[in-house]
Amino acid sequence: MPLVLPFPDIDPVLVSIHLFGLELAIRWYALAYIAGLLLGWRYVAALCRRPALWGGTPPMKVEQVDDLLTWMILGVILGGRIGFALFYQPAYFAAHPAAILAVWEGGMSFHGGFLGVVVALLGYALRNGVPPLRVGDAVAAATPIGLFFGRIANFINAELWGRPSTAPWAVAFPGEAAQSCPAGWVGPCTRHPSQLYEAGLEGLLLFVLLALAVRSGALRRPGRVTAFFLIGYGLARTFVEHFRLADGQYITPGNPYGHIIRFGADAGLTMGQLLSLPMVAVGLGLLLWSGRRA
Repeated sequence: MPLVLPFPDIDPVLVSIHLFGLELAIRWYALAYIAGLLLGWRYVAALCRRPALWGGTPPMKVEQVDDLLTWMILGVILGGRIGFALFYQPAYFAAHPAAILAVWEGGMSFHGGFLGVVVALLGYALRNGVPPLRVGDAVAAATPIGLFFGRIANFINAELWGRPSTAPWAVAFPGEAAQSCPAGWVGPCTRHPSQLYEAGLEGLLLFVLLALAVRSGALRRPGRVTAFFLIGYGLARTFVEHFRLADGQYITPGNPYGHIIRFGADAGLTMGQLLSLPMVAVGLGLLLWSGRRA
């Protein structure tokens, strides 16, 4: 019998409090968002305390970073939820529009959150009279922190699991993941822990690479760190989509990998790849543009 890595017995609810007949649950998923936003906020503030990194005056005063946090929270939550509704389950949310507000039930889209942050960042820049592209560079450098914690929370929630696999590190996830392996599968249904792949690539590795870029002077050219982030995230997500199982509404007996655009029975592009490839293209264009600026 092949080696099976059992799913760790971690309750998605850290603590549950009963008060006046109501149950208040504090979930790891919510704590991941809080940790990512707070640590990212402090990292941006630390960057703005070092004028040498910017080749002069930073784009924001340290006290302005506090106001930026509020805008980022709104952008991440509203953008992530609306993006999930539009990109992944438009029919359901069109029939149940009130469910869009039920963020505690799960369902967030990174690409939607990214667009929400862009809109929030532009609004913040216009309101405070700061250069949006340079502020965007600071936010981009900190974003992998939130991605790391968010993907770890996805793993704890046993959601967004990967495709069936017999790799030595494949994990036997509970629930639906354990019951939906292909017909004829022998032994426990083990899957790629794609959430951990994303935590390592989109979170830890990308943070290190962007930190090295910052130390090498990338913040002195507006848009360069943002370009590196767009390219790095887009490539990492496109790669991991080869191991991550697509959302159920895209999977059919004739399309087991959930390809939106198909090149054959087992080849094509998933929704995650379709949304990530434009990020790479925009990042490459922004990188060329920033390289031509003095």
